[in-house]
Amino acid sequence: MADKKKYKDDTKLMHVGIDPDSYHGLMNPPISRGSTYKYPSLAAYEDPDHKYRYGRYTSPMAEHFGEALALLEGGYKALPTPSGMSAITVAFLSFLNAGDHVLVSDALYPPARDFCDRTLPRMGVEVTYFDPLIDEAGLKALLKENTKVIHFEVAGSATYEIPDFDMLVKVAKAHDIVTICDNSWASGILFKPLEHGFDVSVLSCTKYIGGHADIMLGAIIARDEALYRPMKTTHKDLGICVAPEDMALALRGVRTLNLRMKATARSALTVAQWLEGREEVARVFYPGLEADANYATMKQYFKGCNGILSIELVPVNKEAVRVFVEGLDLFPIGSSWGGFESLLQPQHMNETRTAVPWTGEGFVMRLQIGLEDPDDLIADLEQGFAIFNAAR
Repeated sequence: MADKKKYKDDTKLMHVGIDPDSYHGLMNPPISRGSTYKYPSLAAYEDPDHKYRYGRYTSPMAEHFGEALALLEGGYKALPTPSGMSAITVAFLSFLNAGDHVLVSDALYPPARDFCDRTLPRMGVEVTYFDPLIDEAGLKALLKENTKVIHFEVAGSATYEIPDFDMLVKVAKAHDIVTICDNSWASGILFKPLEHGFDVSVLSCTKYIGGHADIMLGAIIARDEALYRPMKTTHKDLGICVAPEDMALALRGVRTLNLRMKATARSALTVAQWLEGREEVARVFYPGLEADANYATMKQYFKGCNGILSIELVPVNKEAVRVFVEGLDLFPIGSSWGGFESLLQPQHMNETRTAVPWTGEGFVMRLQIGLEDPDDLIADLEQGFAIFNAAR
């Protein structure tokens, strides 16, 4: 394909990250393992831009994977990392130095909060958390002369707050601040932040892109070359590299990414609407619901929703929560999302919100809706609520 960018996402996803002419016509690039490349000449060895220098720096599979993710997100180039978390840390470390200040959304992936609370202060970086639904005046009030980065998730962790993206971009650009957003929730399908003016997008490819709960993988995508260069240097200096097998599985997942996200979104909406009517549920967090506080913003920026939602149960004793969680058949307890099967993960909200203290009284849990029939998922939740009610 001479110009992949002109096609729609469904077509792009079938043709990115492949190069049959380089592999005897093979449609999928073969998995090639190796650390050492043979240089054709001394001049090639001394050329810092020689394509393949050492296995840790890049590889044919990394080139194909990077092309696919850059095209998916609408960016300049992509860097593979061993996990979504490492994508976040490499991006942060590329633009922050001792004495700098970073603004971070309060609705943050908990391991990323740990990094902000433990590692960044030790390096002399000051962290301030902000309300993910902050307005322009509130954001400007938090800026300092040394504010270098603003970081947020496109839909806040566990509660899916969707920020005012246009406002964030305007404020950041006016103050020469780098914007880093975690786009795992949308995964390049539902929203493309770089096309809206954001600088860096990070992805947990472990989630929807991999899609089968069998890899750990991340990616960093830069809007332009000037932003890519410092991240490429940090990536190299930290010794970041990814196994070709994981990138090959991610490329396979890319082919069905849009189909899987659409399917889980349909099921998630069905389940969320059913949960809205349950007396055991105090709140349902899902931007696809018209009653959700983020519905209008979601419709403004996103093509749709994905398959994760959260619920806050009515206040009950811990035993009722335990029997409900352990009584479900189709929602095993699991810490991830974006895979093929449904999962449930308890959320400890009081431990992960500081800028906007958590005021809910009930137990919160995240439901990853997988590719099972939604009628079966609802029936499983219904029998779980029966156990729950008996133990209240």
